Amino acid sequence: MPFLIPVLALAIFAQGTSEFMLAGLLLPISSDLGVDASTAALLTPAFAIGMVIGAPIMAVFASRWRPRRTLVLLLVIFLAAHVFGALVSSFWLLLLSRILAALANAGFLAIALATVRGIVTPMQTTRAVAILLAGTTLATIVGVPAGALLAEAFGWRSTFWAVVLLCVPAVVALLLDRTLSAVPRSPQIRLRGELAELRRRPVLAAVVLAVLVNAATFGVFTFLAVIGVDAGITSSGIPLLLAAFGIGAFLGVTATGRWAARSAHAWVVVGGSVTTVAWLVFGLCVSSVPVVFGGALIGGLLSFAVGSALIARIVGQASEAPVLGGAYATAALNLGAVGGPVLAGIAYSAIGASGILFVAAILTAAAVACTPLLRGR
Repeated sequence: MPFLIPVLALAIFAQGTSEFMLAGLLLPISSDLGVDASTAALLTPAFAIGMVIGAPIMAVFASRWRPRRTLVLLLVIFLAAHVFGALVSSFWLLLLSRILAALANAGFLAIALATVRGIVTPMQTTRAVAILLAGTTLATIVGVPAGALLAEAFGWRSTFWAVVLLCVPAVVALLLDRTLSAVPRSPQIRLRGELAELRRRPVLAAVVLAVLVNAATFGVFTFLAVIGVDAGITSSGIPLLLAAFGIGAFLGVTATGRWAARSAHAWVVVGGSVTTVAWLVFGLCVSSVPVVFGGALIGGLLSFAVGSALIARIVGQASEAPVLGGAYATAALNLGAVGGPVLAGIAYSAIGASGILFVAAILTAAAVACTPLLRGR
């Protein structure tokens, strides 16, 4: 596997840490900037929405340049947005910096996923995509808890500076790595042809399934602390619960990278079915502390195994969309991150913690029901 792949994974780890760390910083940010917690909570969906909108726009805009220049520029913009966010004293300026960071993050992830096809063989695509997504899962294991500890010790602004420091070695490595020099600039974009690729059944089905599976995943992850508290886990045990989910997610994408490429369709069908059962059992036993820890670990493993396989499938199937293929995958990932927590929140208000898991089971079951569409006409 080229050295460039772990370099890109490092950058995605920094970006994933930035995206998820706000969940643990809302109270100190609201206190420092003089807004209520519900207003501060706008920072999280604003980032995800920026990712959805920014992926195709930034991919099209950046298609005129070679991948090295594009990736470096987007990572520098992401870095600068965090410097700006660490210095501002206005909540609305901080919100603006988050939107700018999301646009840069969306473009970077879309270009990185699209570039994978140019630096690895087709059989290595699933593994390479899994390594990139491992950066996101490691952010949930290491980045988010570390950010919470930094914020407690040195204030919430220190987490923004930490993200900046993580980005610097990735920028340097991208400038020095020679692999990207051999990757040609994307061909002149044929927007109608690339959009037509999204209408192909195998591509569109993979996007829809990825949205459903990731909505289930991020709905549970967003409310995992709430589920833990309702089950009787103390506040000191919540970081361990989040880490259990993150460890499971890392194991899931690692397994996908090793074994999914040979039987991708069966991986999604079987994995989706088992994930549905896991969410259902978790929901039925949600008041048990051991089950909550076990459910977090197993749910993270299964959901990320299936979700990362679907993201890889989008990248592989959208072969006639060299510019927007990665954007489709990025948008699918973040549409789930936006919609899942909304549905989970509604379910929690209606029937409590078990409702979050039942919604996840329904979403994953719907994905399994749609898997026949992954086959081409």
